[in-house]
Amino acid sequence: MPRSGTVLRRRRHRRGASYGAGGGQESPLAQPDRSRRALCRRPPRVPEGVAPDPAQSAPELEKFEDPSGSPWPTGHRFADRTRAKHATVHELLAAGLSRRAIDRKLRMTSRTVKLFADAAAPEDLFRGQWQERPSKLDAFKPYLDDRWNQGRTNAWMVWEEIVPLGYQGSYQRVRAYFREERTSPRPITARPPSPRVVADWILRRPETLPQIDHLRLKAVLVHCPELDALTGHGRSFAQMLTERQGEGLPQWLDAVRRDDLPSLHTPAAGIERDRDAVIAGLTLPWNSGVVEGHVNRIKMLKRQMFGRAGFQLLRKRVLLAP
Repeated sequence: MPRSGTVLRRRRHRRGASYGAGGGQESPLAQPDRSRRALCRRPPRVPEGVAPDPAQSAPELEKFEDPSGSPWPTGHRFADRTRAKHATVHELLAAGLSRRAIDRKLRMTSRTVKLFADAAAPEDLFRGQWQERPSKLDAFKPYLDDRWNQGRTNAWMVWEEIVPLGYQGSYQRVRAYFREERTSPRPITARPPSPRVVADWILRRPETLPQIDHLRLKAVLVHCPELDALTGHGRSFAQMLTERQGEGLPQWLDAVRRDDLPSLHTPAAGIERDRDAVIAGLTLPWNSGVVEGHVNRIKMLKRQMFGRAGFQLLRKRVLLAP
């Protein structure tokens, strides 16, 4: 039986041999670190007067130029992905594969394959949130277009003008918009406001309208003379209503007839039938608001007590209520 010291020496020898074998091998987890160190390593210095070897120089990135002249952004991840999928689907169709076979091969739904197959060009598929999604600059694009048409093409100066008007975006957005103005073969048109927004601008007091909304409304009225006349009539009637200037109602009706606006025919005819009553309502300080309030309260009590109380209780609630 060997001694204990001999056993310990044998164990140490085996352990040392295994450690030496492991030290000569490289752990697979260390390979990514070595690759990162190789990427971060500085390139060798080239002596002065010696031209660098083109074979050892770093390869330059290939610049992709779209030969079709498409206006959609090349390099955008959604656009490039859509172009690649469209080309793949049409290549498989040209090879004779059915749409169901393309479904299984590309792992797409039948609806997606049909969408790519029916599109003649990938530009027909460029739609979604990444295309023309709203930005902070949309409300100021009419002002930018006006300044561009007036000859103010400096993006920095125009950005300094719209910041006091409430613009909270960056200067880069304004610069990109002006770059599109310079490079686009067709004029850039801002998204028109909705009819509800324009109606809100018209019905509000001009002095309470923000300056940027006032400029946008001015741009809308310049392109629509009928809407400009309608805005004038609406604001003049609002002034008569709020300032009790009923004596100007006949002149207002004459102006409406001269402009011949179809949207004002019915209101003007109704006012003409009750001209005296309307003039009195626009001039005298009395109104039927109190009566309408009592009518509204009686209807409310009727709905509350319907089928639950008799005439006596209803009479007390109507007469004795504060």
